[in-house]
Amino acid sequence: MPSSDSPLEFYVDLGLGRTVVEILREQGLRVRSEIEVFGRRPDGVPDVEWLERCGREGWVVLSKDKRLRHDREQQAMMVEHDVKAFVLTSGNLKAPEQVARFLANLGRIQEAARSKGACIYAVHAHHIERLWPR
Repeated sequence: MPSSDSPLEFYVDLGLGRTVVEILREQGLRVRSEIEVFGRRPDGVPDVEWLERCGREGWVVLSKDKRLRHDREQQAMMVEHDVKAFVLTSGNLKAPEQVARFLANLGRIQEAARSKGACIYAVHAHHIERLWPR
């Protein structure tokens, strides 16, 4: 769990794209992209690998992966590695709109990311909502 005095580092999954990473960095956030961490892989990075790494490094996950919200195996891995994830609920948003949602909720995301235990939050336009565990 990130300490309250250290800045959060974010792991942006591949689905959000390079533009989201660039804009978040321009806004001063510490961001790591999947490609920077793991390189380009034709079959993608196995869930167990990226979830374990995010937990070990204390990186907060930003995603739009709907599977993460519903997959019990991924949730078990999140518990094992104490991963915090913040997921966009609308798949139709363009990169600037995605970033706007994360930035509008940055304070709430930071507070929730410093709480104890693995969690998944939905990121809406003006609030976040805990999806798991309830």
